[in-house]
Amino acid sequence: MRVVFMGTPDFAVPTLEAIVAAGHTVSLVVSRPDKPRGRGQKPLPSPVKAAALAMGLPVEHPVKLDGDFIQQLKDLKVDVGVVAAFGRILPKALLEALPKGWINVHASLLPSFRGAAPIHRSVINGDAETGITTMLMSEGLDEGDMLLQASLPIGPNDKTGQVHDALAQLGACLLVETLDGWEKGTIKPVPQDHARSTYAAMLTKADEQIQWEQSAEAIHNRVRGMNPWPGAYTMDQGKILKVTAGRLRRESFPLSHSGAPGEIVDVTGDEVAVATGSGLYWLAEVRPAGGKTMAAGAYVRGRRIGTGFRFG
Repeated sequence: MRVVFMGTPDFAVPTLEAIVAAGHTVSLVVSRPDKPRGRGQKPLPSPVKAAALAMGLPVEHPVKLDGDFIQQLKDLKVDVGVVAAFGRILPKALLEALPKGWINVHASLLPSFRGAAPIHRSVINGDAETGITTMLMSEGLDEGDMLLQASLPIGPNDKTGQVHDALAQLGACLLVETLDGWEKGTIKPVPQDHARSTYAAMLTKADEQIQWEQSAEAIHNRVRGMNPWPGAYTMDQGKILKVTAGRLRRESFPLSHSGAPGEIVDVTGDEVAVATGSGLYWLAEVRPAGGKTMAAGAYVRGRRIGTGFRFG
């Protein structure tokens, strides 16, 4: 088929590459405009645009997705549109413009976690499973009929970055399978159960902050859910301290080590045990503001703090 592809971040790159490898013709790639990045703040292309240009594909980032753009797709004789983490809402007229519609690659098992941050939210939630859903796009937010789904287990210590990369590859494979079945007419759209839907809201600064009153398990899920971006943090006497890695340890402590939420109750080598609302959470790696990632034990020794000091 002749395809128009819309995508922006790293997540979408394997899907674009898989479409080309499967023998479909990518008539046009649409991505978000170049953004200033790095220390020099030079405008750089999105990961999708960079990958498309490397493959010799035409790339545009139109300001409006209206009549002129729709006519362009018709002139190119595009059959189907594919969207993977594009970052813009498509208007109704565009959704209705292509013979075989628009297929979205969404990083959750719909109807769970519709919205902008399904991977982060699934890990923060402590889910044991996530996946990819390919669906027909509609005007509603991730409300379209489902085409195919594939699941992916989430380990108890998996971080968002790991899950993201695995889902990007899974999404590429599932999208190619979807295009094949959609072209042959062997896939039947299945309506979502809207009553079971949940929403994966965009992350806010409040989502990043560790609440020590929560359980150790909930804090562990937040730390790995925010890794590598944007990072979970706690406060150390008014300064942000990023917590980049930690773990749960099951051994019990005597009551004298129970501590208030956020209080350091033990320092063992590179790790620091912090009391929570339920159980202990062991900090493994931290990064102070403007500094480098280091072992949590080295950080507290450098700060000359220890048992009895309270974060938060």
